[in-house]
Amino acid sequence: MLLLLRYPATMNQRPETTAHLHYRIPAVRHLAWMCHTPQLISSPLAFAPEKYLPEDTEERLMAWDRAPRLGPAVLTEQPARRLGHYFERLYECLIQDLLGWEILLKNQPVRNNGITLGELDFVVRNPTDNVVEHHEIAVKFYLGHLEANRETALWYGPNAKDRLDIKSQRLIGHQSQMTERPEARILLESLGIETPTRPRIFMPGYLFYPLGEKLPPPDHIPSDHLRGDWLYIDDLDKTANAGVVGYAGKTDTRTWIPLLKPHWLGPWRQKQAPDRQETEEALEVVRSAGIPRLFAVLEQSPVDGYWQETSRLFVVPDTWPASDPLFQ
Repeated sequence: MLLLLRYPATMNQRPETTAHLHYRIPAVRHLAWMCHTPQLISSPLAFAPEKYLPEDTEERLMAWDRAPRLGPAVLTEQPARRLGHYFERLYECLIQDLLGWEILLKNQPVRNNGITLGELDFVVRNPTDNVVEHHEIAVKFYLGHLEANRETALWYGPNAKDRLDIKSQRLIGHQSQMTERPEARILLESLGIETPTRPRIFMPGYLFYPLGEKLPPPDHIPSDHLRGDWLYIDDLDKTANAGVVGYAGKTDTRTWIPLLKPHWLGPWRQKQAPDRQETEEALEVVRSAGIPRLFAVLEQSPVDGYWQETSRLFVVPDTWPASDPLFQ
């Protein structure tokens, strides 16, 4: 039986994306999150794994959580340092081991005269109708920033070179259409793979809104997207120096912990109480190195005593996004 945990009403996430927090193995929690999490892209091409999950998915995840060495290798291997690579490994497990689909090709560059035109993330066979599909995937985290000369906000990644509108357009208009190119068709034919007839996009993640400000969500984004907050380090320091807790208590760092990749995927949970020294060291990185850091705000569960995420936020240097060397 699936254990459903109860969370405060302030939780910025849907109940179905937090019900998996009882899994003790991080990779199992992340897989469960990927199965049900909403996406940051609104398109007929969007792929929803939960529509294809077998009835025994929860039982299988619970069995893997009890004995991870008896499950897929990704459950026990050291996660890749880059979040994107770890996300790809989990997606491979989701498609192959949870859905039971055949993966025909993955991470295959498409080239023309030695020039790389793009890459095919996954080519799979959907057994429900025996159709070959091309899947492009990404997991993204964007912060809304309203510039003085604009009427609508732009949504930047922590690295401001990345932007939601640009990434979405590239996924829909370029990456997902790669198998329409003759170079890709020739490549697939040489490998004995029939040309996919159905492109798919899978892009879950979070949108972070300026803390204490009202900012409308971006156009053409599903209304149920996961949300967080962000604020400048100078605003946080001013609040702390004033000796008050601002923004409805969200700038009280006593229950914060820095989130390290790969634990950006889905809500965090831990047995030990938050370590304030760890939090202060992470905040000092923002001040001294100008690197944005992601934090989870925790509350202790009355059910089992574990500390679990109720919201998350980015703290960024005062000149972000213009201070980013890749912003220009």
